[in-house]
Amino acid sequence: MQWTAKFGDDMLQIIAIAGLAALAMAAISARLVLREDPGSGRMREIADAIREGAVAYLRRQYTTIWAIALAIAALLLLAPGWGWRASVVFLGGAASSTLAGFVGMYIAVRANSRTANAARAGADKALKIAFRGGLVMGMSVVGVGLLGILLLYRWLPEPTLILPYCFGASTVALFARVGGGIYTKTADVGADLVGKVEAGIPEDDPRNPAVIADNVGDNVGDVAGMGADLFESYAASIVAAMIVGYLLYDRGVYGLAAVLLPLIIAAVGIAASIASVPVVRIKRGKDPSYALNTASIVACTITAAGSFLVAWHLFGLSQGWRLFVAVLSGLLSGLAIGLTSDYFTNRIHRPAQFIASSARSGAAIDILTGFSVGLLSTVLPILSIAIAVTVAYLATGAGTLGIYGICLAGVGMLSVTGIIVSSDAYGPVADNAGGIVEQCGLPKRIRSVTDTLDSVGNTTKAICKGFAIGSAALTAIALFATYSEVAGIRSLNLLEPKVVAGLFLGGGVVALFCALTILAVGRNAFRMVEEVRRQFKSIPGLMEGKAKPDYARCIDIATRGALRELVVPGLSALIIPIAVGLLLGKEALGSFLAGSIGVGLVFALLMANAGGAWDNAKKYIELGRFGGKGSPTHAAAVIGDTVGDPFKDTAGPSLNILIKLMSIVSLIIAPLFA
Repeated sequence: MQWTAKFGDDMLQIIAIAGLAALAMAAISARLVLREDPGSGRMREIADAIREGAVAYLRRQYTTIWAIALAIAALLLLAPGWGWRASVVFLGGAASSTLAGFVGMYIAVRANSRTANAARAGADKALKIAFRGGLVMGMSVVGVGLLGILLLYRWLPEPTLILPYCFGASTVALFARVGGGIYTKTADVGADLVGKVEAGIPEDDPRNPAVIADNVGDNVGDVAGMGADLFESYAASIVAAMIVGYLLYDRGVYGLAAVLLPLIIAAVGIAASIASVPVVRIKRGKDPSYALNTASIVACTITAAGSFLVAWHLFGLSQGWRLFVAVLSGLLSGLAIGLTSDYFTNRIHRPAQFIASSARSGAAIDILTGFSVGLLSTVLPILSIAIAVTVAYLATGAGTLGIYGICLAGVGMLSVTGIIVSSDAYGPVADNAGGIVEQCGLPKRIRSVTDTLDSVGNTTKAICKGFAIGSAALTAIALFATYSEVAGIRSLNLLEPKVVAGLFLGGGVVALFCALTILAVGRNAFRMVEEVRRQFKSIPGLMEGKAKPDYARCIDIATRGALRELVVPGLSALIIPIAVGLLLGKEALGSFLAGSIGVGLVFALLMANAGGAWDNAKKYIELGRFGGKGSPTHAAAVIGDTVGDPFKDTAGPSLNILIKLMSIVSLIIAPLFA
């Protein structure tokens, strides 16, 4: 293909149209959701309380995050090789992530009562409304991300200068994910331990003082937090590939097409995600999870076909098929990770049922079984990532060409982010809908519909967490390889003491980060548990349903504690890689990144899948198996689920951002070592 200036402009227009189409899809989905009936006065009252709590928390959280972001922007002004443009680009990345997260959550907290009301008409209608609520988040992430990178590409002289955009998105993502995770698990643990286990009332009973805080947490953690997480992965994978593509272009290899190919593949992925939306409908006799999984498979298939045509058109068949293989390896790896997470966490499969069965022997055996299943679930994803990296490198060539292939694998995996995030954000909407139905005292038939959708939501969240972890690992590997290129590292000698020290420090910082975040949940959950116990004891008539609990007090405890606890883990992720690089050198920092990626991948997969499996094992028992609700088996499963909560919603997902953020920070300071 002959590359001309006009052809390049045509490609940029197509990319812009794809980004705008994603935002248009988000707007249409939002309008369709808001047109639905929000339900009875009681439904609207509960939904309003959830919305007000979520908005209040995000407002306070973003105030904290932006204070830190402005300080970092000021430091970038002084950083060698960056200057004022880097500060502006950094703030642009932070603003883009903030915008996408807030818009997605704004609709999600309005879709919950509408989903609950639609459950009266059956599961199919309720599923569609919940999915449309999540679709706003998914399309906002990819639309804002792609357009932001495209605008910066047109403004800045080279793609390397776009890197602070990813840094800004990473900074927001880390604090949003950690803060949101601490908030949601503070409320969830308090509601479960005191409400379910001690008081013996249902999960979403309106008598539980922590129930509204728990509903709020679903949104700030799994909608705004996860959206920020994958927004950062999406942007970082594209920018890393563009940087390496520019290095190839600068050396006379491939030409300018190598720089734009990641953006074009992302545009193809958006088109594929939009095309897969009509597939989301429940077929008679099928579990609702099949509808969401089918949509993801359809999106991957269309993206693969489109990527082949694009690579062939731009590079010819002899070179294009090599680049296509790299993209395909990432797509297949993402699909394998998602399906593995589905198998190990879905209540319809053996692992979750086996954990439920083990709960008959008590909480200790339930926890041991779930932990072992979590460990087992890491094998296939790690194998698939290892294969994807190897295939992508060998298919495209050695050296910088191979690194470009690895970057394209990351872009391929994340090209379907739109549909994956939509399926994930569906989960909190369905969960909130179940809570609203419970608190309104609606018939058991309607609750069974929302319970089914909620269980599917647990699975889609687990799939998205697996996808986020896998994509984080692949993105971090791409960033690590890019760091090696920019810093001028050709090899890492494991016989060198500083290199070995960096490797161990990289693994150690993952353990430190997990400890800090889980301890934060423990400390804040203790405050919540004490408050819920106090209200049960001190408010006359509360257990009889004659008095109303103080929901606002529990929301305030979760909010203040989460914001206080997120600072130390967040700052450690920013400071430690800089300290390693300055004290031990660029090779040690390279091995530090390698250690953090390897250990972080195992920890994150273990925690996400074990937590999801514990949760759905509990849900399986609540369907009436092994004694059902209120039985000793159920009590043991609730304890297992409580252990899994900070695993899957706080520490595990936060590791995705940790390994990416440390890689980006290292890449930012790489010019010091070049």
